[in-house]
Amino acid sequence: MRMWMLPPGGMCRKHLLGEHVELHMLLGSMRRGKNMDGFLSGGLVDPQLVFARHEELVAEMIRRRFKHTSPIDASECASLAARYAGRTFINIAANAAELQRRCPDCAHLMQAESATAQSDTN
Repeated sequence: MRMWMLPPGGMCRKHLLGEHVELHMLLGSMRRGKNMDGFLSGGLVDPQLVFARHEELVAEMIRRRFKHTSPIDASECASLAARYAGRTFINIAANAAELQRRCPDCAHLMQAESATAQSDTN
């Protein structure tokens, strides 16, 4: 499981939908009380951000005209995440480098999104 925490517009279809599925898997693990120490210490997930990240991914999925039929509950996420408070950190810069290394489609989208953001600030 991994939360990339990158701008969803800079992710290819496979990685956008993959992170969405992994958020549901993470939530399921939290519901079952599974040990997530490895994911937490490896900086791969942040249970505190599951709901917000899910909503961010869903907004991009809808923008791309994908169907979304798996909502999650904000209060349940907050309740389950409470036991992990202060135990997480996700290195977004390292994730961006890793995803660009793994996926040429994401690399292209990230570069395009970065160029658009820079032209918007000028």
